Amino acid sequence: MSTQHGTPQHSRRERGLFRTKTVEQSILDTEEPEHTLKKSLSALDLTVFGVGVVIGTGIFVLTGKIAKEQAGPAVALAFVVAGVVCALAALCYAEFASTVPVAGSAYTFSYASLGELPAWIIGWDLILELALGCAVVAVGWSGYIRSLLDTAGWHLPGPLAGTHEGHFGFDLLACILVLVLTAILVLGMKLSSRVTAVVVGIKVTVVLLVIIAGAFLISGANYEPFVPPSRPSPSGGGLAAPLAELIFGFTPSNFGTMGIFAAAAVVFFAFIGFDIVATAAEETRNPQRDVPRGILGSLAICTILYVAVSIVVTGMEKYDRLSTDAPLADAFKDLGHPFFADIISFGAAVGLTSVCMILLLGQSRVFFAMSRDGLLPRVFSRAHPTYGTPYRSTIALGVVVAVVSGFTSIDVLAELVNIGTLFAFVVVAVGVILLRRSRPDLPRSFRTPWVPVVPLLSVLASVWLMLNLPAETWVRFAVWMVAGFGVYFVYGRSHSRLGLRGRQAGKD
Repeated sequence: MSTQHGTPQHSRRERGLFRTKTVEQSILDTEEPEHTLKKSLSALDLTVFGVGVVIGTGIFVLTGKIAKEQAGPAVALAFVVAGVVCALAALCYAEFASTVPVAGSAYTFSYASLGELPAWIIGWDLILELALGCAVVAVGWSGYIRSLLDTAGWHLPGPLAGTHEGHFGFDLLACILVLVLTAILVLGMKLSSRVTAVVVGIKVTVVLLVIIAGAFLISGANYEPFVPPSRPSPSGGGLAAPLAELIFGFTPSNFGTMGIFAAAAVVFFAFIGFDIVATAAEETRNPQRDVPRGILGSLAICTILYVAVSIVVTGMEKYDRLSTDAPLADAFKDLGHPFFADIISFGAAVGLTSVCMILLLGQSRVFFAMSRDGLLPRVFSRAHPTYGTPYRSTIALGVVVAVVSGFTSIDVLAELVNIGTLFAFVVVAVGVILLRRSRPDLPRSFRTPWVPVVPLLSVLASVWLMLNLPAETWVRFAVWMVAGFGVYFVYGRSHSRLGLRGRQAGKD
């Protein structure tokens, strides 16, 4: 048993709820033969994953919707603000991922800095976030495919077309998509990255085509005024109101300078997913160098694309005349170019495939890491002997998500994904500060600049955006967290490998 200054490392704190798992032990656990994941990814692969999960239908819908309802042409500035908030979190993720290149992302980082109980809670949170996110995306993809099939004269039977417009049914297409992507993920990370690269190449080409074509249809008059006059934005009150409104009693505003920041709180969610790159650190050939590049590179590319599309859509058509369902496609139709509207629909449908796959990838790695630590049944922590993937956790979660996606209603669940992501951002930023203080000796190939200023700014920005979410979202989130505490105290605490090592050391 290793010691430090003659004192056993397993202190009272390490045997309590906040016992930390050292970075060295986290890395050592990855070398156990039955738990070793195959290293096959490069910085390019990680960047493709990041772009693949961030760029979805939001780029074709959210840009115009927010321009019409909250910010006008200044929606481009809202994307810049949101990009800066994400960059603060990305800098924190990049340091952790290069210091602790282990599967699990924010869960693993929390275990090394905050302790076991906070790590459990963030892992529990991430499983919810990624599972629901994948289910929601699969349902959205199914809607696009059903539309294309209807156009071709093929119609799915009502009971197999999902729950929509008041009709209950099972979404067969969403379920099939999740199962197919699960199989691809089991067959290897390199295969998954190649499939993702093809899909991302198609959808980025579509985005660039839309930007270039739309640039020729811009009218300068549509940008006036660039920042429309401010006006109150009634929320409806009650639990539907943002928590900040209930706490501080102010009425949020649309348009104007404050409207830009209010819009940033909404468009921020278009960036959700870049943090998933960190979950693949253990399967990266040179994680200390490539994971920070993948995180920051994908975020930069996505920010540029979002800003460019928002400038184009508000230049093509006056912001107050944009549709809210398909603003970019309808703008092309209104200007006599329906071909590009079809291209956008195709790009959206293809793009959602990669989003769904990478969300599945992320949650299976978090589940795998928690299982390897004993906080979840260890049967799910075995790597496939041939493909080197966490096949048991991938299959188990894939089946669950496939079933959930078959019965999912998008509206209620989407905001739970948002609050879960922001909570992870807060935990990672705090963890950077704590690990800098507790382990200043750790080799860090990437260092977050201006610590503790940058992490503290990331915490403040994330908390502010969380406060802008409806109070009912906070209630649902609290219920899920309470359930998580129950699972930890009933199972995780007593089966924790770190706890077992501590108890064994106490006997010695």
